[in-house]
Amino acid sequence: MRRVIVSNLVSLDGYLAAPDGDLSWFAVGPDFFAYVDRMMPTLGMLLFGRVTYEMMAGYWPNPENTKGNDPLVTDAMNELPKLVASRTLKDAGWGRWDNATVTADPVKSVRELKAQPGRDVAIYGSGGLVSTLAEAGLIDEYRIMMNPTILGQGIPMFRGMQKRVPLQLVSSEVFDKKMVMLTYHPEKG
Repeated sequence: MRRVIVSNLVSLDGYLAAPDGDLSWFAVGPDFFAYVDRMMPTLGMLLFGRVTYEMMAGYWPNPENTKGNDPLVTDAMNELPKLVASRTLKDAGWGRWDNATVTADPVKSVRELKAQPGRDVAIYGSGGLVSTLAEAGLIDEYRIMMNPTILGQGIPMFRGMQKRVPLQLVSSEVFDKKMVMLTYHPEKG
């Protein structure tokens, strides 16, 4: 059975990005990139909301953008199948890989994915999708990387949720003496 994992960098006040989408405040370094190198081979699929998908599809398939990036990460981002939650997109291209499909019903699609054998499924960014799947009880693990920045405003990781989701801290890890990854599992029962 597949697990759905959220892996997101956030500001100390819980934002995924500044109001204009700026991510330059991410405090990534060698420890963070080592985590990414460990995580990518464990994945069998990526999930995105429409906005994150459009940002990622505009970056990863273009070799000019990824020059100097870790080839393991670039290859995984391009080669892994993707599921895009959107009510407005009809199809989702991904450069020459063309391995992204669209679902208008992410809850149903993720339930079906979780019932299948395979490697983990990761969600990056995609606050609306994270919120929808969290309320539906479909997220198995939250890896929240707290950056040493307070934005004051921006794009929140969780929004519009009507239901409380109790979590249990299962681990914490410090990256580059700057960022802390807090790993949570939903409480059972």
